[in-house]
Amino acid sequence: MSPLSETSTASAAEERSARVAVTLFPILILAGGAIALAMPTAFTGLAPWINPLLGVIMFGMGLTLTPPDFAVIAKRPIPVVIGVVAQYAIMPFLGWLVAAALGLPPALAAGVILVGCCPGRTASNVVSYLAKGDVALSVAMTTVSTLLAPLLTPVLALWLAGQYMPVDAGSMAWSIVQIVLFPVLLGLVVRIFLPRLVDKALPALPWISVLAITMVVVAVVAGSAKAIFAAGLLVLAAVILHNGLGYALGYAAARLCRLPIPSRRTTAIEVGMQNSGLAAGLARQYMTPEAALPGAIFSVWHNVSGAVLAAYWRRRSTPALRSGEPVPAAVTE
Repeated sequence: MSPLSETSTASAAEERSARVAVTLFPILILAGGAIALAMPTAFTGLAPWINPLLGVIMFGMGLTLTPPDFAVIAKRPIPVVIGVVAQYAIMPFLGWLVAAALGLPPALAAGVILVGCCPGRTASNVVSYLAKGDVALSVAMTTVSTLLAPLLTPVLALWLAGQYMPVDAGSMAWSIVQIVLFPVLLGLVVRIFLPRLVDKALPALPWISVLAITMVVVAVVAGSAKAIFAAGLLVLAAVILHNGLGYALGYAAARLCRLPIPSRRTTAIEVGMQNSGLAAGLARQYMTPEAALPGAIFSVWHNVSGAVLAAYWRRRSTPALRSGEPVPAAVTE
């Protein structure tokens, strides 16, 4: 088998595995959260593992990146910039507005805002594929927003969440470098120098990420069990509003900028789906266990809502969806 055929086979296997993993993810995470809620003391010892587990997820993201992913940024910078600007402009302020509108307690308000300040999540790439969006653009947006996270996430959190409780932006930035930037770059280096080994491991990566984020949620839920019983429905309402409005405003921003339909779908998904596991880890480390609760719940909900949105869009056929090529301007949605 030629190297090209091997790569194509590995990519197809990775795609199938990712599709199954993202479909089963909400079930696994709901089961893990329920068990942690029923027996919180059994899982409190997982708290120190939250950041290492997030590092594993980011390392996996780095392993999936290839030179063509970065070429998209150079060839089509405008859609990427629109998506990343929308990500960091819409979601942090939406978090602040939702927290104010619902009158959330300070810790929960800060947690909701912190979710909005985080970059997009790698699961958005699979959801974008399932929604017949522009997958290449999705990967580029996730990559850029992730690389910008050490700078933008702590600055935005200090500005907005800092109104509710103290935020150590400098320490938070260094933690994001350690949790996000270093593992992603390490994964990228490994992919460059050991491509055959990585190709063999690609089908397992979605499952490793799913198990890692499930363990993060279990750890956060176990440490926030009392807060969940006290304010679970209120936080769920905040998460649903934050996520749903993120999809809507992300799509509106892309439509306003006259992007083609696949790019609009991708932008909506990238804006609405957050790296909420990172938010939960940072909240627990720099705020309070209660502040980590919105991130944990968001991790469940945005995968459920993303799957539903993808199923809806997938039934609405549009041309040039799989190739990532621009759709003629006459096609509208």
